Amino acid sequence: MFSVNLNTRSYEGYAVVALRGELDLADAAAVAAELAQAAASGPGIIVDLARLDFIDCSGVAALQCGRGKARQAGGDLVLAAPHRNVMRVLDIIHLGEAFFVYATVEEASREAGQIKERAMPPPQLPRKARWPSALIWSRTDGLRTLPSSHAPSVPDPEEQAGRGWH
Repeated sequence: MFSVNLNTRSYEGYAVVALRGELDLADAAAVAAELAQAAASGPGIIVDLARLDFIDCSGVAALQCGRGKARQAGGDLVLAAPHRNVMRVLDIIHLGEAFFVYATVEEASREAGQIKERAMPPPQLPRKARWPSALIWSRTDGLRTLPSSHAPSVPDPEEQAGRGWH
């Protein structure tokens, strides 16, 4: 089993975490922990992906986790030099535009000078969740929203027991 090798260094005030190999489920937790540690020592993190050949969804989750930790610390996590197949995975799951991506670590450190300025707090969950409206489909009308006054209700279990429903 081929896994990821991880190397952390400092470059112009940023923590640079270089990944090499394949980032998958076997190593995702260790990478997330290393990124969290890097965020604790300084909010600006550049992840060098120049030698990362493969990433799966657990690897992407590790990057997202590190990014969340960096943002909590008032900075951000940016990506540098990803291969086409790594960017393809990010694009497939619609995260290619969520990360700031640079061609090199040097460019990332130059351009990401405003990491603290553009970092945003992680999104908060809504205070009140609303249930979606019920949808119905008919051949004549197609798909439409069912008015809430006509939405089916869940029968009372005691009422069901009295009617012989089980």
